[in-house]
Amino acid sequence: MALKIETFSNAKGGNAFFKAIGHPLAAREAAALLRDLGSGPVAVYDPLGYAKAFAEIYDLSGLDIAAVYVQDLEDIGVEILGRQAQPVTDLPGSSAPKVFVTAFDAGRLIDHIRHLLPKDAEVVSLDALRLPEAMLTNTRNYLDSLNFATNLVFFREGGGHHTRLATANYWSGYGAKAPSAWCCLMDENGRPLAEWSDPLPGAGASVVIDSKDVRERFGLGDFCGSLFLHVCGIAGHDIVKYALDTYGDGDEVLSCTHDANSWPADLYGGLPAPKDDEKVLLWVQNSHPAPVPAGSVGLNLMGEAEISWLDREIPPFGTLAIDTAELLPAARWPQQIEVQAGKHFVRPRYEVLANGAMTPPRRRIAHANVERVDLKPDPRIPELSNLLGKGFILPAPILPRGRFRSLALPTPMSTCQANLPLALYAYDPEGKEIGGRSLGKLPRNHATLVDIDDLVDGADTDWGHMELVYDFAEGGEADGWLHGLFRYEDKASGHVAETSFGAHVFNAVLTYKSEPQSYAGRAPGLSTRLFLSFGPEPYEPVCHLIYPASTPWHAKSETHLMLYDRDGQQLAEHEVRIACGGSLLWKPADFFSAADMRKAGPAGYVIIRDMTCRLFGYHGLMNGEKAFSFDHMFGF
Repeated sequence: MALKIETFSNAKGGNAFFKAIGHPLAAREAAALLRDLGSGPVAVYDPLGYAKAFAEIYDLSGLDIAAVYVQDLEDIGVEILGRQAQPVTDLPGSSAPKVFVTAFDAGRLIDHIRHLLPKDAEVVSLDALRLPEAMLTNTRNYLDSLNFATNLVFFREGGGHHTRLATANYWSGYGAKAPSAWCCLMDENGRPLAEWSDPLPGAGASVVIDSKDVRERFGLGDFCGSLFLHVCGIAGHDIVKYALDTYGDGDEVLSCTHDANSWPADLYGGLPAPKDDEKVLLWVQNSHPAPVPAGSVGLNLMGEAEISWLDREIPPFGTLAIDTAELLPAARWPQQIEVQAGKHFVRPRYEVLANGAMTPPRRRIAHANVERVDLKPDPRIPELSNLLGKGFILPAPILPRGRFRSLALPTPMSTCQANLPLALYAYDPEGKEIGGRSLGKLPRNHATLVDIDDLVDGADTDWGHMELVYDFAEGGEADGWLHGLFRYEDKASGHVAETSFGAHVFNAVLTYKSEPQSYAGRAPGLSTRLFLSFGPEPYEPVCHLIYPASTPWHAKSETHLMLYDRDGQQLAEHEVRIACGGSLLWKPADFFSAADMRKAGPAGYVIIRDMTCRLFGYHGLMNGEKAFSFDHMFGF
């Protein structure tokens, strides 16, 4: 029951069509359009091949489709909407009183066939679903990706739980004149609770949406669902990036994650199985205005063929917490779970409830990752070490060992990964290796967990970082999509945080298949711009910067930490120098005065900028020794 829609291609990027037809505002217009089309026979003209995808999202069974017509000769005879497609030159023979053109910006397409239309036929198109012009960046090309900078946000308020989205107006820095945010808050059944549009503040100003403020603004009760966020009138960047803190009246619920990746995928990986005293909830946010049928979402142990399917329907835009034990009762950490998503939902978050003797139980939220279905093993990767040194590196922090346990679990994240030939190394802050070992050629269904204390046994270094890399000593295959899950356990409080990400080539001038990755312009990416958000009081932001290098690079970074207030005004700047292959664990209060930190306030932030190297960062919040959160950073 997977949806046959195109959402994202690594060659072409994001697909705007599914966003255009699945937008909450478009869904309301689609309901009216289908009611109108259902009043009698209709001829469908599908010049651009969008009819099938439209039918994946909307139920067309109530339409009396007389015939389907196409423009491309190669499409003639293909089954579309249950009919054999005919050439559009046959359209004059239709007696249907209505012609439905399955395209946006359809005026020119309709003009091309106006002489073929049956006499007195009414012509309608997907332009009936268009958003208001004021919400568009490019009014001349409706399916421009800049018109659909959207994302879904897990949003919960009530029972001592709160959520807080933080980002900045980075679009005005690319030339956007007056961007705004259109928001629609939906409950667990997908029903709208509130809808609003606010102008974004000036260039660089912080954008904060807190569930407590939303509840008060609209007089709402408790809610747990999705916040649909559409940033309109943008420029330069069609991805809505944000940090999301989940916090509570007590410290037991503190976590941080980030944007949901707005393109629904077939599969997700990196979902941890629970320990004996844990419950793992998979939060599914239906991304479409169509129900997810029962039997369409499934879980299986990574590397195992048997899938357990959810026997419940999820309503349009609905949110559902799936207890993984309901489908996989025997799964146990450090086993991993694969999510059969069928393009029904964006990258899901999961919530771990640690029971034990704690009341209330401590909770943490993290996210799964997109599992690629388009990759094949790359035989060149093992041969690249003579030119790319370490090659692909997945860096992660080692938090202070006196307080934290740092754990690493490699995670298969591509359907072609039958084995994972890996090694793990640990480094002190100056980049000196303090431990490491080969993990061998791990099978896809492995459950190999590494405790960094075991890896660096005898080292006197309290903190640093680790690097997961390929190791072909025992053979094996690689595709460059190396991922891992990193878990951090507070030995005193029992609080836990975890994060997962993928490997890249770092700080090498030679390029290979768009690596070292550049988020703006061509590879290689050899500079840094990271966003460190602050959180609600009394939490204190913390950051761990890592300077990984596939090949020898500048001995020291030239990293500028720039403190901003909520209006995007720079308050202070401090330079730090990180050793190549090393790392820096810091808090803004380490480098900025108490007066400047007060001016910045909880809506302030730090931009981490380096023009000499690419850094990788992790961020979080701390409340003394009571609780902490941790996740990898993003940049603009």
